[in-house]
Amino acid sequence: MNERDEQEPMRPEGMDDATVEAVGAVSEALEYVERARGHLYSFHQLMGHADLQLGEACDKLRDAGHEAVADQLESDIVGRNVLYGRWTFQIVEEFDDNYWSVFRDHERRVRDELQQGVRHVFEAEMKERRRTKGKAGHESRP
Repeated sequence: MNERDEQEPMRPEGMDDATVEAVGAVSEALEYVERARGHLYSFHQLMGHADLQLGEACDKLRDAGHEAVADQLESDIVGRNVLYGRWTFQIVEEFDDNYWSVFRDHERRVRDELQQGVRHVFEAEMKERRRTKGKAGHESRP
């Protein structure tokens, strides 16, 4: 076994299994929120791109001699709010300000209070249980 295969325990002294599991569950919930946030940003970019494409499509309809059809489509849909009073950038900002950043602060506070700020204690211990000590590709740390 080499030095890299030796890992100091990440678990703060005196921390019980139930607390490790509970804090891990809070962190996992935040990870799902992070994924949801990524999807929200994808939605934001997709909708913005679609709106620009629709504007170009309206120009093409006009060029093809369909002025009335283009005007109706453009006035009703191009630049339209996706939610009442909101474009997607406003949805993203509201989500970030009112949910995501608040949850991140709470998750950090829980870790600081219960795990002395150490992240991923649950996962680190799972890695130690599941890896094959001394085998290449199973090192505890880089």
